[in-house]
Amino acid sequence: MKYLIVGLGNIGDEYRNTRHNIGFMILDAFAEASNITFTTQRYGDVAETRLKNKQLVLLKPSTYMNLSGNAVKYWLDKEKIPLENVLILVDDLALPLGAVRLKGKGSDAGHNGLKNIAEMLKTQNYARLRFGIGNDFPRGCQVDYVLGTFDAEQKDFLKERIALAVEAMKSFCLAGLSITMNQFNNK
Repeated sequence: MKYLIVGLGNIGDEYRNTRHNIGFMILDAFAEASNITFTTQRYGDVAETRLKNKQLVLLKPSTYMNLSGNAVKYWLDKEKIPLENVLILVDDLALPLGAVRLKGKGSDAGHNGLKNIAEMLKTQNYARLRFGIGNDFPRGCQVDYVLGTFDAEQKDFLKERIALAVEAMKSFCLAGLSITMNQFNNK
């Protein structure tokens, strides 16, 4: 069985450790722990690995956040992966820093990456792991906050929370959506 795991983020050094790139950070943590590397391919950086009897295709789109749907659709079609085996890793302003929430479907909640994916797939019925980045910013400064970096204290805290997100991602592939939601939501 094959899965497509997509970490959302923006390419380029200026975005490397920003809050908006938490999806990239989760995939990078999984890849490092699994001793696999990404290669640049069409529409993004891709790595493939096995997790027990599951084949995982990991994707960090190179299309920028607002056009992530192009990369997701391309790799879904290319690898012939069913929609129920897709997981999108995404930042979420509405969740406290480090909170993890898995959902099987839902709205884009104002997230342009999710909005574009829904447009390209013509559905919002795909799993997403929302990772809280908090919302500690003054009114009108959302873009600066999302594209800002974590401070040193937050980075230490995030190591543990990113590890939890990696475990949730693995559980999604091995145990399925419902079990993973029950096990990881509200942790």
